[in-house]
Amino acid sequence: MSDNRKLNIKDWATEDRPRERMLAYGPRMLTDAELIAILIGSGNLEETAVELSRKILGSVENSLNDLGKKSYEYLSSFKGIGEAKAVNIMAAMELSRRRKSEEAPERPQITSSNDAAAILMPLLGDLDHEEFWILLLNRNNKVIHRFMTSKGGLTATVIDVRTILKTAIERLATAMILSHNHPSGNLTPSDADMQITRKLKDAGKIMDIQVLDHLIVSQKGYYSFADNGMI
Repeated sequence: MSDNRKLNIKDWATEDRPRERMLAYGPRMLTDAELIAILIGSGNLEETAVELSRKILGSVENSLNDLGKKSYEYLSSFKGIGEAKAVNIMAAMELSRRRKSEEAPERPQITSSNDAAAILMPLLGDLDHEEFWILLLNRNNKVIHRFMTSKGGLTATVIDVRTILKTAIERLATAMILSHNHPSGNLTPSDADMQITRKLKDAGKIMDIQVLDHLIVSQKGYYSFADNGMI
């Protein structure tokens, strides 16, 4: 009987329930484990929701950034974390990532690679897979649109140059900045990275749309083709 009482947060004393604590004191007063406990709602026969949440956080050294990279398979490997709970955690991590990306000014002006990195690193830095993104700029080098054009393995054959240029023309862009992430953290450009850059740069010239830079980003930094004389 005592083991079963570990299952549900509703069985706890009111002052110990994370949901009630949030309503009473606000979300900032809750620990990361308590916030995750609200997402999962219950633990397992041996652990309360908070104890299970602490175990999950402990597996990533209490890093929310690292937790945000974890897959459904990883999360569901914990006893008591089924499909719904794993999806709840993943959805919360994705909302956090999107919120970070929206904190950038709506139409920031790009004057250096640092400006572009400030927009792109929150989008791509902590992903566990590769994504290729484009920033479209107007004549004042202000960002007018950003979009993902590829996800997964990155080769010149999967980058749809025609679609990228069509989007740029529709948005009346005069320049673009290319970007993708290296989940490994190694920022050294590959042969495929350089081939993609040349391909888009040459195609852009035909439409009078300049490729200003190509950034390779990770969670800890970035590599700029322009800063290294490769554009």
